[in-house]
Amino acid sequence: MKLSLSLMVFLGVFIFNGCGQGQKEESAANEPLALATKAKSIRPSGAVKAPDFTLATVEGDWVTLKSLRGKVVLLNFWGTWCPPCRKEIPDFVKLYDKYNEDGLEIVGITLTSGSPSDIKKFMEEYNMNYIVLTDIKGNETQMVTQSYGKATGRPINGIPTTFIIDREGYIVKSYIGPRTEEVFYNDLKPYLYP
Repeated sequence: MKLSLSLMVFLGVFIFNGCGQGQKEESAANEPLALATKAKSIRPSGAVKAPDFTLATVEGDWVTLKSLRGKVVLLNFWGTWCPPCRKEIPDFVKLYDKYNEDGLEIVGITLTSGSPSDIKKFMEEYNMNYIVLTDIKGNETQMVTQSYGKATGRPINGIPTTFIIDREGYIVKSYIGPRTEEVFYNDLKPYLYP
């Protein structure tokens, strides 16, 4: 009986520690960039400079990433036809309302979502209050998608795909698939309030 109890305790400790280790390793493997140091701003050791781009709003105004330097940018590749993308929009609207004054800028880059006028109607329907960029001349968004895939070493094969870009223009976090306002805020907080 004493041996069985000891064995059960040992197995319990082993399983508990083993699962915890596995979860840490799994979440670390899912993290595209591991945190390394805390300096003036927290930046992962593998952070890469975000490629600059020039894209147009649905009104035809040109926006560059460089023009947003000094802000924390939540850059989201999405499409109007994508249900998981649609699911994130209300959370982006809330984040923008709450943290834009603190330096947050949200930029949505639409992929194969129709004409600027169709996208504008969609934006109105979803009360989108942040910058939305699209193709005006042809396949500009495809080139931006490719440049982000090349910079991070992971092609953008699915949407939504989202990047956090710090105030100095480095990609510090990325996500494939939808996330909630809470998840985004927790990851944005160190860059909004260093």
